[in-house]
Amino acid sequence: MERDDEALIQACRAGDQEAWEQLLRRYQRLIYSIPLRAGLDEDSAADIFQRVFATLHEKLDSLAQPERLRSWLVTTAKRESWALRRRQQRTVGLLQPDPDDEGETELPDPGLLPDEVLERMERQHLVRQALAMLDERCRVLLELLFFQHEPPSYAEIAVRLGTSEGSIGPTRARCFQKLRAQIIQLGF
Repeated sequence: MERDDEALIQACRAGDQEAWEQLLRRYQRLIYSIPLRAGLDEDSAADIFQRVFATLHEKLDSLAQPERLRSWLVTTAKRESWALRRRQQRTVGLLQPDPDDEGETELPDPGLLPDEVLERMERQHLVRQALAMLDERCRVLLELLFFQHEPPSYAEIAVRLGTSEGSIGPTRARCFQKLRAQIIQLGF
């Protein structure tokens, strides 16, 4: 009889080895496929699979929502994949071509994974929403400082805002605090 995730988690917490094996069988293909889709090789996928389930085993008693196990496993596998991919990209460096090797040396694609692009876009959208909620003075100041291809000088900003150059730094700090509060209010 197939048990749902919540029942399996409860059985695993009670030490039921069969429940643990059923859990592994249920999710092994899914979790193994995530690092492969992220461009990692089979050995890396196996390592990530082991890390994900080792983490689950460690956090089994503190898992707050057992009914959301699938989401937790997928998120953990994605994060492990991203972390491993970033570590691998940092250690690649510049490879020297092997004079005996007629094939080309392959470097990993430094581009972002689709999930990373989506996450970045969501964060940018959240910042834009929070920025729009600020008062005009803070919004204009932050847009001038951070949304211009060529940011104007403090002297130009001071003229535009009708203030002194010396007040730009402290005003910027206060505006960042307001922006941070808005981002928190939006649920980040």
